[in-house]
Amino acid sequence: MAERLQKVLARAGHGSRRQIETWIREGRITVNGKLAEIGVSVSDTDNIRLNGRAVSIAASTEAPRTLLYHKPAGELTTRKDEAGRPTVFDNLPRIQNGRWISVGRLDFNTAGLLLVTTDGELAHRLMHPSWEVEREYAVRVLGTVDDETLQRLQQGVMLDDGMASFESLLDAGGAGANHWYHVMLREGKNREVRRLWESQGLKVSRLIRIRYGPIELSRDVRAGRYRDLNDKELASLYALVKLDPPKPSGKKRPSEKRGRRRR
Repeated sequence: MAERLQKVLARAGHGSRRQIETWIREGRITVNGKLAEIGVSVSDTDNIRLNGRAVSIAASTEAPRTLLYHKPAGELTTRKDEAGRPTVFDNLPRIQNGRWISVGRLDFNTAGLLLVTTDGELAHRLMHPSWEVEREYAVRVLGTVDDETLQRLQQGVMLDDGMASFESLLDAGGAGANHWYHVMLREGKNREVRRLWESQGLKVSRLIRIRYGPIELSRDVRAGRYRDLNDKELASLYALVKLDPPKPSGKKRPSEKRGRRRR
């Protein structure tokens, strides 16, 4: 049965649909010797190549794997950096089939929860704006914030790329010049949390993502470490975007694992 190329490659773990669509536009994928086009349908009899290399579109016999990674500040959410700076992928375990896909990004100075998965379709849905998946952050703000400012941030502020606002904003305490807030939004605009506060003349001194959808940052996972999501967490994550979850493994909740560092 023929299906769209980007859906087939995503399901087989070669990347998210968004990544694959970008590769198609860049001319990096061919089907039966011809440059692929957005929307082309393929089957398992077609010869598909990415960057000149043949790729399999048969989904791995292993169940998709999804990790909770505690990103420290000072790492990039990218596969390679020309300047040699560390990336989150340096810290992840090696896999034989497919590749790790980050569910959204965190900028260099932002820490906290990052989901990574080998399931391209799951990643695509979790990141797509139509699903409106909640993202929650703990924000430490430098300076005094009055009630009018808090109200504006929830009603909406015009940024360079359109209107933006926090869907919820809660005072999380603090003393002196630094104060903590918990904010929630459903969009994934570039540096949106920081830009919203900066639009009010305020500086964010620390930013930590503490929740993505139903998955919360675990206290048992320290910065630079990861663990596999357990069956209950996987079920809630897949249900959120109306996908069938992998079959329960029956294993106990995995313990925290130290990320590996390349030298």
